[in-house]
Amino acid sequence: MVDVQARSWTAGRGSGAPGPGGPAEGLLPSLKRAAAAMRDADVRYALAGGFAAYAHGAAVSTHDVDFVVRPEDVGAALEALGEAGMTHLESPENWLEKACDGDHVIDLIHTPSGRPVNAELLSRTREIPVGAVFMPVLHPTDLAIMRLLAFTETTCDFSGFLHVCRALREQVDWPRVAAETADSPYAYAFLTLLARLNVIEGGVL
Repeated sequence: MVDVQARSWTAGRGSGAPGPGGPAEGLLPSLKRAAAAMRDADVRYALAGGFAAYAHGAAVSTHDVDFVVRPEDVGAALEALGEAGMTHLESPENWLEKACDGDHVIDLIHTPSGRPVNAELLSRTREIPVGAVFMPVLHPTDLAIMRLLAFTETTCDFSGFLHVCRALREQVDWPRVAAETADSPYAYAFLTLLARLNVIEGGVL
């Protein structure tokens, strides 16, 4: 599996939930089961990745389900998922843990791009219906920051995230994105591309 932080965000436009027969339809029940399990166990979490972008109005992810949790809550989250019938999948990466719901992978991201998930990040979430279930979803600005910081020399394909930025551009605090990703030349290059494409104002940089 490719780095979850560099995974493309693809296919299908809509809001609230994938349409019948859509490419992510099979993932949605797993997403809802995982969210309900963590909610019932009082684990603080937020939906992240492609499904979070989809909940805000971008295209739906077809790959897997991403949540963010604080590092200190990873154990409780895995226990909650285990009680819901999911199995812990060993991961070589040290910034996330994985669980499997049948053939579907649930990623629990606790330290994206070296930044531990904290209460401040989770406090900026929005309660949004995903598949008719309300759950906390990362703010579009935090989604953009997380994604831009994931660009590296070997994972620098901008195409997958361009449509997300077009869809969410009015919901994102772009000056904050630029400030928090200023140390990354790859993030700067991506923001420059967005400015040249008139997705964002050039004065953001």
